[in-house]
Amino acid sequence: MEPHIYRIEIQPEMGSATFSGTVGIDVTVHEPVDRIVLNAAELAISDVEVRTQSGDLIVCTVSFDDDLEQVTFHPAATVAPGTCTLTCRFTGTLNDKLRGFYRSTFTDDGGETHTIATTQFESVDARRAFPCWDEPDRKAVFEVTLTVDRDLDAFSNSPIVDVRRVGDKNVVRFSPTMKMSTYLVAFIVGQLETTETVDVDGVPLRVVFTAGKRRLADFALAIGAFSLRFFTEYFNIPYPGEKVDLVAIPDFAAGAMENLGCITFRDTALLIDPSTAARAELERVADVVAHEMAHMWFGDLVTMGWWEGIWLNEAFATFMEMLCVDAFRPKWDRWVGFAPSREAALAIDGVHATRPIEYPVGPPKEAEGMFDLLTYEKGAAVLRMLEQYIGPEVFRDGVRTYLKAHAYENTVTTDLWDALENASGAPVRDVMNTFILQGGHPLVSLQGDTLRQEPFSFGPVPDGTVSAIGDVWNVPVAVRALAVEGKPGAPERKLVLDATPVYLGEAARGLPVVNAGGWGVFRVGYDSATRLALADHLSELTPLERANLVADTWATTLAGHSTLQEFLILGAKLGLEPDPTPWAPVAAALHLVRRFAAAQDTEALHQAVQALVGPQHRHLGFTAHPGEGERTPTLRALTINLLGTVGEDAEVRAEAARRFDASPIGGGSGEPIPADVESATLAVVAQLLRPGDYDALLARYREAATPQEEMRSLNALCAFPDTELAARTFDLAMSEVRTQNGWIVIAGLLANPVAGQATWLRIAAAWDRILDRFPKNAHARIAEAIPALCGDPAFAQTVVQFLAEHPLASGPRRVAQSVERLGVNVAFAARERGRLGEALRAASAAAGS
Repeated sequence: MEPHIYRIEIQPEMGSATFSGTVGIDVTVHEPVDRIVLNAAELAISDVEVRTQSGDLIVCTVSFDDDLEQVTFHPAATVAPGTCTLTCRFTGTLNDKLRGFYRSTFTDDGGETHTIATTQFESVDARRAFPCWDEPDRKAVFEVTLTVDRDLDAFSNSPIVDVRRVGDKNVVRFSPTMKMSTYLVAFIVGQLETTETVDVDGVPLRVVFTAGKRRLADFALAIGAFSLRFFTEYFNIPYPGEKVDLVAIPDFAAGAMENLGCITFRDTALLIDPSTAARAELERVADVVAHEMAHMWFGDLVTMGWWEGIWLNEAFATFMEMLCVDAFRPKWDRWVGFAPSREAALAIDGVHATRPIEYPVGPPKEAEGMFDLLTYEKGAAVLRMLEQYIGPEVFRDGVRTYLKAHAYENTVTTDLWDALENASGAPVRDVMNTFILQGGHPLVSLQGDTLRQEPFSFGPVPDGTVSAIGDVWNVPVAVRALAVEGKPGAPERKLVLDATPVYLGEAARGLPVVNAGGWGVFRVGYDSATRLALADHLSELTPLERANLVADTWATTLAGHSTLQEFLILGAKLGLEPDPTPWAPVAAALHLVRRFAAAQDTEALHQAVQALVGPQHRHLGFTAHPGEGERTPTLRALTINLLGTVGEDAEVRAEAARRFDASPIGGGSGEPIPADVESATLAVVAQLLRPGDYDALLARYREAATPQEEMRSLNALCAFPDTELAARTFDLAMSEVRTQNGWIVIAGLLANPVAGQATWLRIAAAWDRILDRFPKNAHARIAEAIPALCGDPAFAQTVVQFLAEHPLASGPRRVAQSVERLGVNVAFAARERGRLGEALRAASAAAGS
């Protein structure tokens, strides 16, 4: 049975948190049927009828399979082949679980609470709003009608074509959508406001928000308009919908959702005041808007056939967001800034519990495990590698061919590889299959003048784990050589490295740079002499090459291939490195060391931090300088945070406290703390445990003027090194904080070096309450914070045991990855603890030389 058109009529009732409706589905029956099986969950369904093309009306009885989330309609007579219309009535609850058709609330400036009825259907929750074939390859046209109270606004995927007044209700009818999947349907009802409509080359664009937030919408309009034009030109295909509404929802489990023409966001990912926001926060909004806009073509117009292909939707949208934002704000150096996200993905991909980017998905609920860093960040990194390998214009031409060939249809991954191979003549499939269909990534080592590869991992396979790390990759590698000590350099050479070692020849003359350009998705292994020689020539490397040199060394250090001392000496070579990206692994290493450093080593740790980043901080200070780079504020914040927390630098702590006290947050009448360094400053102030500071930040959270200020305040509340204050924050997360953010607070408390263990005990005691309170997609993400609990191996084992005895139905693989990463950190601490003081003193000496 093939659906063609859904005619959905729904009436939400805010007061009772319920909804009712009807659906009529025009279908084609290909063979006689005596039962009709659709998806439905948490719905009551009645009055089921089939109207055949001959006009006969067949009544159906109904049965449910709650486990499979299916409803079966049993016709009183066999339905013959041909066209027919299936109709039924249904009722349901506007739930508070942030999925399906659910309720969100907000409080206006007058203190009145309002309810919004909104939807989140990806991946398989349209069935919670109306009976349907809730599978991505069952595309159809959707005609939505919403019956709403007269004082409420209604939004859906398409423009409104008619509003009729019926009693005290408005019946709002929307134009038919294009042919699309059920998970892209959206409808929203509530007291909402909009910006003026911007005409983007014929496409109407608005931002939608709750009362009083108009001043926060202009930046979203700007990136929205830019990205619409950018993708229309890049894909060479007009925007496939009739309009674009960017809708801010107060309660939203994900970052955003690519509903065609009615894109929904959590507030922090859409609404922002550029005058009070950090550059990184502006970048986040630009990223998310561009990501969702890219989906209008790659995901909505052309859709994966089944859920194993969701990686390509999300990875490609992540890749395209980088291209778009890099064009939107070139000085942000977006591809350099992507490096930490890539590193976060490779940190997971280096454990044996990783997974292939694409893997078979059975029941749709298994797709929930694909919405992770491996899908988004590793997938995007692999696509960037491919683009650079075959050339950006060739890559674009292949993508255009793919989209035009499969518009309004469903595809599999190999359809894209076919298009890119035809455009490039390169062995795209042979390369990409090794990165997509097996987990892990290679370690490419330079041994003399020869390149070799081997699987990279952070340690041995844990007991009870079957390693998902592959064996051999077809690795696109670029190599060049710097001229040193009379030896000539060599231009860039591109090659594909397989199981057979490759002799570099001329490319090995001078000082070789493996992964030239920095776009390869692999680790590079150098011997110590080559690594340090490259560190002496950092100015001749690109920012991304410098970042990869440090990040790869940190990864091999965690894996036990090199020592912490070697890594910190490399970090000392950064000196006044102007980009924050190479510094990020150094900061990560020092924060990790803080978690297991013995009392006798703490002074050496403080001195090492001050020696490594003190010169950079003295160069940058607390305030911006005229003409400095766009990314410099991020580096300034890193130095303040590192010195004031791990380094316990007295001067930095005193200055942070002075600025806090003078600011409105601290009760002063001075200037606000600059947004770019506010989070770092608050984290430092929290370390001081001064009376009144916690309450001041709590008040700031409750009175925040923007979503970003709210999150900065919440994060700061997690940073106080005190178990009683952490308990207060935990209670806040379990009560007052919105559920979309409460799990983030709990994860932040787990990362607190002083209160992390106490927080875990609270989590274990409240496990069932936590699972009930927070969205399903948040459960495993709380567990992702456990690698921080590595200071006490015995305690870490109790955490592992608890998670084994309380398996999560949602995200079990992510839990296994987190458990293994905890083990990696424990093993690292065991290796380095006995020689930590020596390593820290060596770092101080190297930084001072």
